[in-house]
Amino acid sequence: MLVLLPPSEGKAATGSGAPVALDGLVLPELGPARVRVLDALVALCSPGGDEDRAAEVLGLSPGLRGEIARNAVLRTAPTLPAGELYTGVLYDALELSTLSPEAYARAERSLLVFSGLWGPVRLSDRIPPYRCSGGVKLPPLGALGTYWRRETAGAMPRAAGGGLVLDLRSSAYAALWRPQGEVAGRTATVRVLHEREVGGVLKRSVVSHFNKATKGRIVRELLESAAEPGSPAELVEVLRELKYTVEAGAPAGGKAWTLDVVVSEL
Repeated sequence: MLVLLPPSEGKAATGSGAPVALDGLVLPELGPARVRVLDALVALCSPGGDEDRAAEVLGLSPGLRGEIARNAVLRTAPTLPAGELYTGVLYDALELSTLSPEAYARAERSLLVFSGLWGPVRLSDRIPPYRCSGGVKLPPLGALGTYWRRETAGAMPRAAGGGLVLDLRSSAYAALWRPQGEVAGRTATVRVLHEREVGGVLKRSVVSHFNKATKGRIVRELLESAAEPGSPAELVEVLRELKYTVEAGAPAGGKAWTLDVVVSEL
C-alpha cells in the first residue's frame, strides 16, 4: 500500500541537521527536477529582488513576508525529517511521534508527502522549512502542478508498485501526479462527509478541518492495525472493520475509486 499525503501550511520553525542533500531524497531520479524548482524559488526570494513580486507569486500576506527571507537561504538552511516538519491538522491527528515502532516503520515504507518545492518526500527525508504551495506559478517554470505532473509521470508509477494507492491529497497536490490507466484502477481517494439532521432531514457536507483530521486518523489506524489492503475493495472492508461508515462503488475501468467516509460528530 502506498499512501499519498498533502503537506501542511503549518511547519516546524527550524531544523537542526545538515543542509538538504537532494540526491538523498526518495526517488533520486527527480533530483534534477528538484534542483530547478529550488533554484527558481531561491532566485525569486533572494535579497535585492522584488519582495512584492515574491509575496504575490507565493500568495503571502503581510504577516508572512518573513518567509521570503527563509526561502532565500534554503540551500544552506538546517533540516529536519519531513515527518517532523509538517504540523497541520492532518499531521496532528496522525500523531506520528506516538505510533508504535512497528507502525512507524510501516509509515516510513508506505507514506509519501507531496510538496510544491520537493515533489514527493518520505517521512525520513531531511528538508528545511519552506514556503511554496503546490498551487504556485513559479517563474520561469510556470504552474508547479503542471511541472511536477510531467516530472513524476515516470517515477511515480514505479513507486506505486503493484498494490493499492490511497490518495489523500488535496486538489492542489493531487495535480502534481495523477494516477493513470492500470494504476488509477487500484487507486482510492477519500471524501469525508459530515452527516447531520437539519429540520428533520439528513444533510451532508464537507468540512475542511474535520476532513483533514479524519484522514489523519484513518492513516493512523491503518498503520497501527497492520492492515495491508491490496485493492480499493479490500480497503473498504478494512475501514468498515475499523468502524468507519464507508460508501463506495466500483468505477468504470481505468478510473480511481472514490470512498465516502460518513461521520456524524465533529
